Amino acid sequence: MDATVVAVSRNEEYSFTKPNQESVTLLAGLGVEGDVHAGVTVKHRSRVAADPTQPNLRQVHLIHSELFDELASAGYMVAPGELGENITTQGIDLLGLPTGTLLRLGEEAVVEVTGLRNPCLQIDGFQRGLLRQVVGRDEAGDVIRKAGVMSVVRTGGVVRPGDTVTVTLPAEPHRPLEKV
Repeated sequence: MDATVVAVSRNEEYSFTKPNQESVTLLAGLGVEGDVHAGVTVKHRSRVAADPTQPNLRQVHLIHSELFDELASAGYMVAPGELGENITTQGIDLLGLPTGTLLRLGEEAVVEVTGLRNPCLQIDGFQRGLLRQVVGRDEAGDVIRKAGVMSVVRTGGVVRPGDTVTVTLPAEPHRPLEKV
């Protein structure tokens, strides 16, 4: 199966979920046009409180739709945009990509994967117990984060549901994704 964009979402206001759109425009170095998290410096409230001058490595949030299938099997119904992501994909192992991977979304837009989303307690406010489903530990006791990846916009452009996703891996040695 080819990797594709399933849905695109944005929200001009701080809210846990983001409404789906017919398209979103990515702006180089900023993020999703009209989204509250767009900007050169951090926009997530907790990060702004810690240091508002930090670079925004969380301009565009991507989640794989396969996560929704996994959550459904555990009794949680989640739809695109409901976990706050901007782009929902299908057919690509986002969590298995190395840091620095470039994703071409549609004809023009390119984002660079910066790391894993570190979900917060707001997820349990959306659906009780959901945080435990998207953050856990493996047999070795290492933290596993499943709530998607974060990225920055390298090349702007319009992204729509149905667009293809093309992966360009960075030069080796690859660095595994860490929380950002």
